Amino acid sequence: MSDAALLQAFVGELVAAGVRDGVVCPGSRSTPLALALRAASGLRVRVLYDERAAGFFALGMARTAGRPVVLLATSGTATVEFAPAVVEASLSRVPLVVLTADRPAELRDRGAPQTIDQVHLYGRAAKWFTELPLFDGEPATAAHVRSVAGRAVATAVAGPAGPVQVNVPFREPLLPDAPLATASIAGSTAARFTAAIAGRRTLDEAELERLAGRLADVRRGLILAGPDDDPRLPPALAALAAATGFPILADPLSGLRTGPHVGGMVIARGDQLARPGPWIDAHRPDLVLRTGAMPTSKPLLQLLEQTRPELLVFDGDGGWREAAILPSTFVHADAASTAVALAGRLAGRDGDSAWAAGWRIADDAASEAMTAWLAALAEPFEGAPFPALAAALPDGAVLWAGNSMPVRDLDAWLPSTERAITVRSNRGANGIDGVVSTALGSAAVADGPVALVVGDLSFLHDLNALVAARLHGLSATIVLLNNDGGGIFSFLPQATADLPGTGLPEHYEELFGTPHGIDVGPIVSALGSEHRRVGHRELAGAIAESIGRPGVQVLELRTDRARNVALHSEVARVVAAALERETGAR
Repeated sequence: MSDAALLQAFVGELVAAGVRDGVVCPGSRSTPLALALRAASGLRVRVLYDERAAGFFALGMARTAGRPVVLLATSGTATVEFAPAVVEASLSRVPLVVLTADRPAELRDRGAPQTIDQVHLYGRAAKWFTELPLFDGEPATAAHVRSVAGRAVATAVAGPAGPVQVNVPFREPLLPDAPLATASIAGSTAARFTAAIAGRRTLDEAELERLAGRLADVRRGLILAGPDDDPRLPPALAALAAATGFPILADPLSGLRTGPHVGGMVIARGDQLARPGPWIDAHRPDLVLRTGAMPTSKPLLQLLEQTRPELLVFDGDGGWREAAILPSTFVHADAASTAVALAGRLAGRDGDSAWAAGWRIADDAASEAMTAWLAALAEPFEGAPFPALAAALPDGAVLWAGNSMPVRDLDAWLPSTERAITVRSNRGANGIDGVVSTALGSAAVADGPVALVVGDLSFLHDLNALVAARLHGLSATIVLLNNDGGGIFSFLPQATADLPGTGLPEHYEELFGTPHGIDVGPIVSALGSEHRRVGHRELAGAIAESIGRPGVQVLELRTDRARNVALHSEVARVVAAALERETGAR
């Protein structure tokens, strides 16, 4: 049996370190910890049956709540199912404390059932790995497990945040040796055994002055704000833009497209403006200051590659995220505080007002052209949900977008709005797995309504997420874009390739288009959610009606993959024509 006091001491230390939510997957070997987590005061435990879905559910909770979440699975392949979420948490810098129950040492590598090698199971995706001893009740063990709990949480939240793995062996019988509610705890959890005090990286005055000098000499600069969860960054970059005159090309996941900081320097249509043509040829930047992860937009990445501007990459966690592989200066200091400090030094600078005005005018022209085109469209379009959601979601809402096409349409079609909407997507590893679970994990802790736009393959991949919604009474709006397959491949070379002997085009549909023909409505209903198929004219109204309703509402919009490509090309031509008119008028 496991010492009840030690179990409570370990879990109590997790709570004292700031963990408020736990996700537990049923299993035998993890019994002592599952019971201890469930009995802990100050910790809410949710049980999910599927470990893969549970991992992403915890990821969504952690990203939305802004604090670490603890995950628990039994030994064996159950722990492996966490791996996709662990990888995403690592690359997206999300704190998770992953507890993997295990057999004791004497049962490993002997053919014992449900036993695999769990040491460093997640490789370099885990920031830290450790293995606990058996919970034997010894004073030294008590001190050690409390220390490990505190260190695990501190390591998970330290920049760059990420997942940690704590492997926890248990010997049969798999039960606590005393009642958990009354077991004495070795030391008060109010006085943490192991705590860490960490500060943000800052530049000294001399480096700030040198950096300000570099920016002061630039007439044609841009701020490229990539995906970032730091709520302090949007107002800081808005202040820097005002001081420098540099327009902000705002990725929808940067936090700059939505909220009160949205102003004249935020450019929402950068994906369209950066595409090859006369307008961008006349607006090539000399310097780009980039924050956050790499932007969603491929045209923006290509703009960097083709123009090769001086590149400054702000990363307060000391990272090296620069996929354009350009000569770069990495500023390893907190991006928000550095931007504020630079704005103060550059205030009153005589920037190139025509440069900023040109970007704003073009952004307005692109927005007007896109809005008019969409209003006149008499057929379903996969970009249409995003303007409708921007209009329907209130302050405090969370909007998620699936990978592949939805996040790209989010980038192209989410307008700037002063509503305080948090916009998220799993862009660490960019996978289509776990998207629904992530959004529903977000819904479990969000203060406002949650909406998700997701493709059909991604939705089918994560149907188990709807079980969690039913178990825990969760609510969300899911806009399901059903083009009967992998729509993004229709935009790639294999869709039109005619290469005899390679299998293209004859095997395109089988290998890439992947039509499935599944009617998702009965499945959704069987799993306890509501399903409604909507047409293009009903979409905006259906979205508005669904926001805030109890339960999960799945609004299915059916589209055609080939037609979707044509419509996206048509939009690009409409914007190019609007930019040409704007350039000619000047």
